[in-house]
Amino acid sequence: MKDTWSALFEPESVAIIGASASPGRPGHEIIRNIQANKYGGRVHLVNPKGGEILGLPVTASIDELPNGIDQAVIIVSAAATTGVVRQLAAKGVGTFVLAAGGYSEVDEHGEELQRELAQTIKDLGVRAIGPNTSGHISMPHHYTSSFFPLGWIRPGNISYIAQTGNFATHTQRYITSGESYGVARVVGLGNKIDMDETEVLEYLADDDATKAIFMYLESFKRPREFMKAARAASAKKPLFLLKGGTSKEGSQAAIAHTAALASDDRVVSAAMKQAGVTQLHDYSHLFNVAKAISTMPLPKGNRISFMAPSGAMLVVLTDLCRQRLDLAVPDLLEVNRARLQAIGPDWLRMRNPVDIWGPAMVHGIEKAHREAIEAVMDDPNIDACIVVLVVVDEFGRTPLDFFVEMAHKYPDKPLYVTFSGIKERMEEAKAYLEPRGVPTYPYIEQPFEVLSILNKARINMERARKRA
Repeated sequence: MKDTWSALFEPESVAIIGASASPGRPGHEIIRNIQANKYGGRVHLVNPKGGEILGLPVTASIDELPNGIDQAVIIVSAAATTGVVRQLAAKGVGTFVLAAGGYSEVDEHGEELQRELAQTIKDLGVRAIGPNTSGHISMPHHYTSSFFPLGWIRPGNISYIAQTGNFATHTQRYITSGESYGVARVVGLGNKIDMDETEVLEYLADDDATKAIFMYLESFKRPREFMKAARAASAKKPLFLLKGGTSKEGSQAAIAHTAALASDDRVVSAAMKQAGVTQLHDYSHLFNVAKAISTMPLPKGNRISFMAPSGAMLVVLTDLCRQRLDLAVPDLLEVNRARLQAIGPDWLRMRNPVDIWGPAMVHGIEKAHREAIEAVMDDPNIDACIVVLVVVDEFGRTPLDFFVEMAHKYPDKPLYVTFSGIKERMEEAKAYLEPRGVPTYPYIEQPFEVLSILNKARINMERARKRA
């Protein structure tokens, strides 16, 4: 029998109990997902009707399955799940994905079903994620157990641990269709009767396919062990957490969601800071930050340069940096300020932040931005650069390849782009730049927020390494 992690993330054989021939049903969509991602292992389908589904033969009963299948995905009712686990364990299955809801997140009867299931898992000595999970994703192995209609999933280096099904369902669908970064591993924990966030975190900390770990959690099953795992993980790679259930009302919603007993926000914040975990406060940061770090490095400091086509933008964004985001907007060395002045009109004093409108009108958008980016990125006082780019038809279609060139020329300094102008052109620029490694953002404050978060992550990692 394979070890737990190999069986979970690298199964050579999988059984789907509750396979369905009906499109839209969970037992059908999981097969479509597996096929769309070109999983290379053996897939065994079980449905009492037998026959064939999507070109795969269907076994009518569990008794007819071969022994020693690595993983079973059980998509049957809560009342039937425990008995199915027993049957499969007798066939040598050691790792389970338990999809059914209807347990302790619902009512007292569900609580009793969950206790029985948990005890069965323990008595049999098998391992499971769930119940009440939408599954998991392992793109290095081209595999997913998700039953949401995902289709092809873009492989990448970002991993998620989620006490929600979103990151193996509709949020993952958004990431694949709306962003250009991909995922390595995603685990929907569900009700956590067995495998929990601590174990998954320990695995991902040593996972070569994972560059950064993002977590959405509503509770901690083993708080002390989690803290220990987080301290070790944050010394190796960036670790981010969005904690749900921090308000009274949010805590009540968490109980209804996954029967989670949410912890006091102040206690959690202090503990995460001590463990080197960077806390997030917006759901969108789970992918806005992820796409930045997937292709760009952590900033080496909080000193940024930015350029915008508006004096008002320069003012309000400077206020944003200094008053809310703990980002510095330092003066440039005179040699680099003079380089900016050389491309600016005589009447405009060029400095950081960069008023790029005048230079763009004199030299054209591409030349002005290219030379301005080189001037600020060459400056030792600058750790990262953000460009607010005007995209309107009347100025012609600005070539965008120079942004990619700048990103390659300065691989140790993040370069982000945001936009002002025609929405359709913004989407076109995003579609060009992001697959080539330059993160873009539709709203002007977003890249500044991301840089601030990533700078905190750098500080947290440095502290964790000193304690290690």
